[in-house]
Amino acid sequence: MAGEPGIIQLGPDNRPIVPDQVIIPFIEGDGVGPDIWKASVAVFDAAVKKAYRGKRAVHWMEVLAGDKGHARTGQWLPAETLESFKKYRVGIKGPLGTPIGGGIRSLNVAIRQKLDLYACIRPVKYIPGVPSPLREPEKVNMIVFRENVEDLYAGIEWPANTPEAVKVVEFLRKEMGQQVRMDSAIGIKPMSPFNSKRLIRMAIRWALDRQYPSVTLVHKGNILKFTEGAFRDWGYELAREEFPSQTIRESELPPDGNAGGKVVIKDRITDAMFQQILLRPDEYSVLAMPNLNGDYMSDALAAEVGGLGMAPGANIGDGLAVFEATHGTAPKYAGKDAINPGSVILSGVLMFDYLGWKEVSGMIQTALQKTIQDKIVTYDLARQLKGAIEVKCSEFGRAIIENME
Repeated sequence: MAGEPGIIQLGPDNRPIVPDQVIIPFIEGDGVGPDIWKASVAVFDAAVKKAYRGKRAVHWMEVLAGDKGHARTGQWLPAETLESFKKYRVGIKGPLGTPIGGGIRSLNVAIRQKLDLYACIRPVKYIPGVPSPLREPEKVNMIVFRENVEDLYAGIEWPANTPEAVKVVEFLRKEMGQQVRMDSAIGIKPMSPFNSKRLIRMAIRWALDRQYPSVTLVHKGNILKFTEGAFRDWGYELAREEFPSQTIRESELPPDGNAGGKVVIKDRITDAMFQQILLRPDEYSVLAMPNLNGDYMSDALAAEVGGLGMAPGANIGDGLAVFEATHGTAPKYAGKDAINPGSVILSGVLMFDYLGWKEVSGMIQTALQKTIQDKIVTYDLARQLKGAIEVKCSEFGRAIIENME
């Protein structure tokens, strides 16, 4: 008989100790969020029920943010929501809206920063049958580790001609000898060894635990020498100091390229890396990079395997994780039961994997693949897939459930 719902505890190395009856907070999201969450949670519950036959269950607890949070509490990101994520340690969310230009700052970024979820992890792996612009999409199997709390996303900026911007410009001109126009808007790009190293450390551990062959440091260090160039240097330093017997620099490989079972540490300039993920994707596995680069790169990789509708995401800190859809709110499709719920569903796969409920994550992954191979897909994939059976968001979820074994 099922026990009372419980809270995740932490074991060694901040690994979650999960009760059989676990409480998980969720934010359904803005725009299409309610549509894709409804389809996704039905898939999650069906998989847990089928895998564990009542011995385990998730007890979902809604927490508020975005439009619903503002409507009910007057706050876009209520403090109670952040406290719930801290208390229950694992959460999942749909997309949250952010206006361009003025207005509120990104709620997604705020959640990452306030909870110190310093690693944004986005696995990108081709699912057979998904339309792709690549000739050989099956070669794409990469995991992006994006630093999540600093770089330009720290949000330290001032509008042009404001007293704050003028003050910074005057300092740069008078004290630092820099030629900056007085009418400039100003943004600051902080990057520290502490935040960079803990992100790279997690990426290397991920590669070691899952037997990936390499970790590539992606940076624009040829131009931004003391921020992104330092990211590269700190990465090599970390690997040498903390993983000396488990890693090897690419430049130290023997002529035959045999790494001897060690993880190869590489680095690539960002613009060159965009070519590499198109032309030579099978040469890369784990990618670690600063915040802005990770935003661009993960979206570009998602386009290679079916678009953002098929792109999962995880924001992970030390003993705390929030999983999320990586796409936007698509407000014109809100309430139309049309959007692909794959991003939230695959984020759930990551979540159950993180919880150690691998029977559930494996079952969902296999059922999703079978559904796509049967060409039962939502409109975003159907328009690119000859002979596809176009279904609604909710129908796609039900088809996945029917394919569970």
